[in-house]
Amino acid sequence: MSNQFGPDYVRAIAPYQGGKPIAEVAREFGLDEAKITKLASNENPLGMPDSAKQAMLKAMSDIGRYPDSNGFELKAAITAKYAVPQDWITLGNGSNDILELAAHAFVQPAQSVVFAQYSFAVYPLATQAVGARAIVVPAKNFGHDLAAMSKAIAEDTRLVFIANPNNPTGTFLPAKEIEAFLQTVPQNVVVVLDEAYNEYLAPELQYDSIAWVRKYPNLLVSRTLSKAYGLAGLRVGFGIAQPHVTDLLNRIRQPFNVNSLAQAAAIAALNDEEFLKKSARVNAEGYRQLTQAFEAMDLEYVPSFGNFVLVRVGNDDGAGARVNLALLKQGVIVRPVGNYGLPQWLRISIGLPEENAAFIDALKKALA
Repeated sequence: MSNQFGPDYVRAIAPYQGGKPIAEVAREFGLDEAKITKLASNENPLGMPDSAKQAMLKAMSDIGRYPDSNGFELKAAITAKYAVPQDWITLGNGSNDILELAAHAFVQPAQSVVFAQYSFAVYPLATQAVGARAIVVPAKNFGHDLAAMSKAIAEDTRLVFIANPNNPTGTFLPAKEIEAFLQTVPQNVVVVLDEAYNEYLAPELQYDSIAWVRKYPNLLVSRTLSKAYGLAGLRVGFGIAQPHVTDLLNRIRQPFNVNSLAQAAAIAALNDEEFLKKSARVNAEGYRQLTQAFEAMDLEYVPSFGNFVLVRVGNDDGAGARVNLALLKQGVIVRPVGNYGLPQWLRISIGLPEENAAFIDALKKALA
């Protein structure tokens, strides 16, 4: 029987596919879970900080009660860190939640959303979920072509997504280019600046996007604690924008969308500067380990500013899937990116030194 329910644009959505879980690969290939290396989902290889773990365990004593729907203490921690009022903050069940809330709050069916080719898969999904039209701007050197994106904004455009650094390619836009772009965007178009990997940027590349929020009333900055802060399994993200933006987001946000344990862990993680520094250091060292190996194997890769690297593993369109399968059989999980239009490439999350070494060894065998 055909599905008669729901609008056509919802039935046309291909659900988001995350990286393969370790248990699934173990079952599928008859492998020992303890010997599987997962470098597929851009998770922090250090896991969660001990400070967050202790805060979460303490919060367990009150788990029989609903969480604070307004997230007062977590918003207070964000306020202290970024010097913004609490009514400038929207909490999300991961930053994905913020991206989807933005689409639902600002875009009506048949209006348009602008984003770049090779940018995060949630952008087209969020666009399609509200029945909007996607304007996909061709990439420039695997990243955003902001001049072309500015020209692509149509009369019915209500939302623009920019990821910086970009996932899955790892490209980075300098501050000067982003602010120049913001100056060209009509005031009735909301720009979502998705900074999921911001904490991995080298100090000399860091910029103050929160200052732009004060200057541009149509800017929404999205952040997550899933990456550098190590809380991927708890799902905590937040958006910062002026109150007329956050008011709409909070009107449609699900109540209790960030649970009690996640709020407690997030507060501790936000204040754990030592863990954040260690995460950035381990990532920088792992990036050198992987890229030196790629260069030794004469493999093309895209210079990355996140905690992952996009590497080309063949010249035919079956290369990515073929090498990915060969890696899975060896107990190494990475991310094929054929769904992004990059069938010759794989995205490799940066792991601990021994995890990176296991991948490099498996890749050599797969390519051989």
